[in-house]
Amino acid sequence: MIPAVRRLLGQPSARRFALLLLLLAGFGVLLLVVPRPDPHALPDLADTLGGYAPAVAVLTGALLLVALVPRTFVTLASGAIFGALEGAAYALGAALLAAALGFAVGRVLGREFVAERVRGRLARLDGWFARQSVLGVITVRLLPISGYGLISYGYGTTGARVLPFLVGSVIASAPTAFGYAAVGAAVTSPGEINWLAAAPASLGLIASAVLAHRWWRAERRRRLDITDPHF
Repeated sequence: MIPAVRRLLGQPSARRFALLLLLLAGFGVLLLVVPRPDPHALPDLADTLGGYAPAVAVLTGALLLVALVPRTFVTLASGAIFGALEGAAYALGAALLAAALGFAVGRVLGREFVAERVRGRLARLDGWFARQSVLGVITVRLLPISGYGLISYGYGTTGARVLPFLVGSVIASAPTAFGYAAVGAAVTSPGEINWLAAAPASLGLIASAVLAHRWWRAERRRRLDITDPHF
């Protein structure tokens, strides 16, 4: 595996970036042609896998996320198979693993290409990603700008640090993980869902507005400090 990565890193940055775009395009095509499973058949999967079910759930969920399958679907399926609490836990494990995989692929295939070409405002934006804390990652994750997997790849192409990215990704995923897992569990057990089960899913929108406002204020303060050091 390591020799293969070394050979890949030896390729021109433009070729690696083109490979990244081709990979994403291929995942997009697969999403259109692969049939979706029947939700009512999902609970039987846990019984057939036995004791390996949790590990398989996390690994499969992560692979689906890096293949650009929406996290909502993965979390709903996890809840339908394992129930609300276990499903949410496995969905969060899959989110963490998928974030690491997507970031690594984006870093290997796209970072050098981006770093060589960013100028002006794009360079300042790249610098913002490099300085980001966990809070900044949570803000981006909660904003409805793109899918979970695509954001992971995108972060890898920036100068962002891996640890704040992973921690922020899991924290941002937690509210909706419990909400959607509860909904998924209720699909296979009609009558058990209630408003409290769906409530955590709304936290993303509220947190997004609050965190985006805090980020805007921090950026505004930073610009004022640059223009007027005595401000």
